Order: sequence, then C-alpha cells, then structure tokens
Amino acid sequence: MHQIPHWVNGQTLTAKESVLPVYSPADGKIIAEVSVAAEATVNQAVSAANAALSTWALTTPSQRASILFRFKTLLDEHIDELAAIVTREHGKFLMEAKGSVQRGIDVVNQVCGMPQMLSGRYLAKVSTDIDSYSLRQPVGVCLGITPFNFPAMIPLWMFPLAIACGNTFILKPSEKDPSCALKLAELAKEAGVPDGVVNVVNGDHTTVDLLLKHPGLQAVSFVGSSTVAEKIYHTAITHHKRAQTFGGAKNHAVVMPDADIKNAADVIVQAAYGSSGERCMAISVVVAVGDHTADKLVEAMQPLIQSFKVSPLITEAHRERVRDYIRSGKEEGAVLVLDQETTASLAEKPGFHLGACLFDHVKSHMKIYREEIFGPVLCVMRVNTKEEAIHLVNEHEYGNGTAIFTRDGYTANWFAANVQAGMVGINVPVPVPVAQHSFGGWKRSSFSDTSMFGPDAIHFFTKLKTVTERWMPEGVK
Repeated sequence: MHQIPHWVNGQTLTAKESVLPVYSPADGKIIAEVSVAAEATVNQAVSAANAALSTWALTTPSQRASILFRFKTLLDEHIDELAAIVTREHGKFLMEAKGSVQRGIDVVNQVCGMPQMLSGRYLAKVSTDIDSYSLRQPVGVCLGITPFNFPAMIPLWMFPLAIACGNTFILKPSEKDPSCALKLAELAKEAGVPDGVVNVVNGDHTTVDLLLKHPGLQAVSFVGSSTVAEKIYHTAITHHKRAQTFGGAKNHAVVMPDADIKNAADVIVQAAYGSSGERCMAISVVVAVGDHTADKLVEAMQPLIQSFKVSPLITEAHRERVRDYIRSGKEEGAVLVLDQETTASLAEKPGFHLGACLFDHVKSHMKIYREEIFGPVLCVMRVNTKEEAIHLVNEHEYGNGTAIFTRDGYTANWFAANVQAGMVGINVPVPVPVAQHSFGGWKRSSFSDTSMFGPDAIHFFTKLKTVTERWMPEGVK
C-alpha cells in the first residue's frame, strides 16, 4: 500500500507514525495511506520553516515574484496532472477538477504582482523637518489548514500569497485527499522556492492541535465547518497567533417574478449540484417570490436535474450524513419533488454515489434549511415579497454568499445594499470573487476580520510598521 509522506525542508519525509486510509470515492476502494504527523514531525516542520524565514524574508519582493511566476508557469503545464489527482482522491469530474485548479492558478497569477501590492505610503513634512512612511513586513511562519473539497484551489489561495509576502508556510491538507498538496510543494521547489519555505504536514485533528499550540507559528488560516472554524480561531488567538478561519454556508438564491426563469433554472441547478454540492459556495436554498414563480422554477429545474450527472461524495460516512438530512426533510413535511437518491443505477454502482434531490415547500424551522447539508440537495422556499425573501437570508446564521435573479436594476441594487452576506451575485449563482478582490463571508461563515486572497489577504499575511523620521541640517542642534 502506497504511503503518502510529509514534505519538510524541500524533501519527502516518511516517519514511523499511525496512518489513515485514503479512498477513491468513485469505487470505494482504499488507494493509499497517509501519515498522521506526531509531535516530532511537527517540530521538524516548524524548525525548517523558522530556519528558512530569516533568509526568505530578506529576499526582495521582485525576486519572490519571479519565483512565483515560474511556479505559475509550472502549474499551467501540470494542470491536467493536478486535476487527475483531485479526481482520483476527491471524486470531482475531471472538468470540474480542472476548473477548480484554474481558479487557484488565477490567484497565483495575481500574486506575481506582489511588489506593487506591498507598496506602502510616504508622507513628507508631517511636521517641521519630519517625514513619515509605512511598510508591510512578513508575519513569520504561517499555517494553512485546508478542506477536502478543493485540495488544489484553496492551498493555492493561501501559501503563494503568504510566501510572496515574505513568510514561510506549513500546509496541513485534508487527510481525505492529501496528494495534491505534495505535488504543489514539489512544483514550488522546482520553481525555485528555497527548502523550508513551503512544508506539508499530513494528519488529522491531533496534528492540527499540535500545530495550533506550537510557539513557533505566528498565523493560522483555516477553511472548514463553522464549528471547527470557531474552535480553531479561539485556540489560535489563545496561543497568541493571528487567525482567519472560514466556516460553513447556506447560500440563498432569491428568484423574483420578473427573472428569466429558464436561465435561472439552468445556472441554479449547476450551482446546487456541481461538485455534488460539496462546496461552501453551492446554492442550497432557492427563495421564490410568489407561488407562480416557484411553480415555474420547479417545473423548469426538474428535467435539468434528472439529466445532471452528480459526482460521488467524499466518504461513505458523509453519504450517510446526507441521507439522514433527506430523511429528516421528509419527516418534517417538506415535499420531495425529485428523489434520485435511491435509483437502481446508483444502488448497483460502487463508490460513494448519491443522486440529486429537490425539496419544495421547505420551512425555516426544518433541519434541511437550518443546517449545511454539503451534498446534492436543493431546497425551495416560497415567499410573497422581496422583503420576506431578504429577511430569510438575513436571519440565517450563515452569511457566506447569496444571489438574486431579476431584470430590475433597482431591486438588484436594493438587495445588494441590504443583504447580510459577504459575497453577492446578481444573476450570478456562485459569486466567488475574481483574484483581484477578496473572498469571505459574514456571520458564522467567518471568524475573522480579513478575507482570503486579494487585498485583505495581504493585510493578514503582513504586519504594518510606520516610521517617523527627522533629519536635521548639519550643524543644527
């Protein structure tokens, strides 16, 4: 059985540690084992990152950007290989996997302009003979804890930006699909990233706990469930670390009576069931304004859902969790309009497959509405006005992303201004910002005051320093 190692100080590291199985979601077979880093491995990785920090932090931003440009070129050349790794261990269809890798590459491309993004401010003559300037300097050794659903994209949203700012990095990928992280580290070294600047430590929650409490780390970035995000945030700041942690979501798509129903149905189905719903930006709730709107939308979505091919879920345990939500929805009175969960073709298929489900007449007290399902299940809710619709969105505990479908500019602008969510789409179902902006939600979708990538991430991965200087003419006391 192939054992997936760690990556420490520019080379693979295989230690005598406990291991966890890595499955292929497509057929349910164990395809590898991954090491669970014990304290000695964690210490070794942190020591390597700290040893590399002093030299790397003094490297000029232009030199770092040149290395990252070579890294970006290598990512372009290896995108098919990276996508294949994602498909093998996560279960995404190859086209979906490749698209997710590309979204990560887009951020690396933006990071290549880091010299300009790190520029500070200079103010002359703030007082008599006194000038003042500010600069941004590295935080230190940074930790990234990434989820299973985007094993290439989210690491690429973290470590390239962190190291471009002069930090060193330890990546702890999901133990469910860890191979992509190792390939990224290998490509970083090939691009010229010095040994120790990027390290990969595999493991589970025990490894995370060791890392969070380690005094040699200065910052933590995390993506996962809200329960874990909140815990990691408080643990990190308790141990004097800067932290940004991103949690779950329940993304609403409001459909107005004047919307293009055909277009809305098409893009909502893709947003709800793509990647089997295993993404924090999936549309999981449709809020239809008016019964007529709801009826037309449900009618339009059904044939699209029936023809939509859903990829497998990550594990058998997660598939059973999603099935529990489906059972709960039926028990609480939601109308299961479309149920592909138990089709014969899927029942006979190996792996962790589960068909798409569509609920109508969902109410706000139901579990399938209140909690994040993270599977191919879409809920339709019916309201009478846009005010009722935005009230639903704003009252929910999550505030990651939301969308509205309408032809009316005033309604769209009113919604965007008043909705309580971090990312808003107008006739766009998955409003993930492009690399020039920043990614992040509100409420229990985020436990920090900075977002991922873009300008906010530069603030997270650097410390602000302001210098006030006075130079007197020679001979003047």
